[in-house]
Amino acid sequence: MQAAFMPSSFPYTPTTLRTSVKPRPWVPLKQHEGRVEIPPLPFKPRTDSLLGMYNISTHIVPAANPRVTPNTPVPELPPRSLKRTKRVINKLGLELIEQQARKGEDGYSGATDERLLWNCVNRYVKKDLEANVRTKGITLFLVHGTGFPKEIWETTLCYLLAVCGVICEIWSWESVQHGDSALLNRQNLNGNFDWTDNARDIANFLINYMPEEVEISALPIQLCRLPASISEARQQSGFSSRTLVVAGHSFGGCVVASVALNFPALFSSLILVDAVIETFTGITLEYMQDLIGHTLMRRQHWPSREDALRSFKSSPVFSAWHPDVLRLYVDYGLYEDGSGGVRLKTPSIHEAIVYANLQASRETWDLMEKLDENIELLWILPGKETRELSTMEQVFKERVWRRPANSSNIIIKSSDHLIPHESPEALAQIIADFLHRKYGVSSESRQSKL
Repeated sequence: MQAAFMPSSFPYTPTTLRTSVKPRPWVPLKQHEGRVEIPPLPFKPRTDSLLGMYNISTHIVPAANPRVTPNTPVPELPPRSLKRTKRVINKLGLELIEQQARKGEDGYSGATDERLLWNCVNRYVKKDLEANVRTKGITLFLVHGTGFPKEIWETTLCYLLAVCGVICEIWSWESVQHGDSALLNRQNLNGNFDWTDNARDIANFLINYMPEEVEISALPIQLCRLPASISEARQQSGFSSRTLVVAGHSFGGCVVASVALNFPALFSSLILVDAVIETFTGITLEYMQDLIGHTLMRRQHWPSREDALRSFKSSPVFSAWHPDVLRLYVDYGLYEDGSGGVRLKTPSIHEAIVYANLQASRETWDLMEKLDENIELLWILPGKETRELSTMEQVFKERVWRRPANSSNIIIKSSDHLIPHESPEALAQIIADFLHRKYGVSSESRQSKL
């Protein structure tokens, strides 16, 4: 392997922003007792391919046990008929923030939830793997941002795989309250959520369920738990037959950084796409109230997918997306609800709950300086000129140098925060360049199809 030597957009900037939180200890994973029965799947597993080059399949694994938050009722959504004044929206946001804070103010209260939840994950495996296998070949692991399904990465993947042929296998993760995972868990989702649990779910998958070898053969829908000896060896020495490259966007970037802090041996490199690793020093309570309130009031149902697509295209947020990403969101972010219409797979109440509990983000900011320097970091940041960007510039500069060694950063000027959605081609090219530099792939082996 070679050092990446990626040029950085932001020069080294020392940290001046600090949080007042005390990072909590990692909560150990415990295997579910008794027989774990596979639930009936409320969605159709994938059996197609990506670019005709990678076979796609959908799998499920039990989520981490126990959950770090107590079993609490899911708050009732406000009626759609409620008048959407600024005061009403901010009041809804504040109520949810206060509810989450009350449950988390003493750290881990000791009250946990052991109801069985599931995570869905898509696997993309190279069809001609046997002819091109590398020793400890590259496995790419992707984690979405809040509100989006695991398939949201596929436009980026299409651009990436057209110019980078070194990836043997890709896994795209889905948090318990998102996408197909939300459909699978809808009877057991909690009214409280801590980002730490998504990190623990990912660690559970990487340590206990990701198969030992990259194989072209089909895998069972419910992945088998590995022997304890393999899981223990991974925690100490990493993967025996994989080189793991992890990319996380937004909320997903924060949680994968948390996993890397606790299990550094698993990781070769970490690509953080505008990861929400923050002090929240410059973000007002009113801003968060507004974000959460608008999320709670969001439309969730449409007569058809085409109606939903037309509605999204008329939105300033969605109209900025690459059209292929928007189509993926319509195809995989909605489901037929039995009434003749389609509905968001990720309920707005659960998306709002994720926004309302930001303690893990602050903790990760404080801990980043301790991340193992053997894990190469690439930070990818938005650069589209907006009012929010100007207020966040100092945070960006300090964030990307929280761990200065073996780190680089780059700005995508065409994009706002939703980089995989707005600029998938530019994102793919940056990831491809990073992989080529770090893993020593010669330019002759690239396929220039973009």
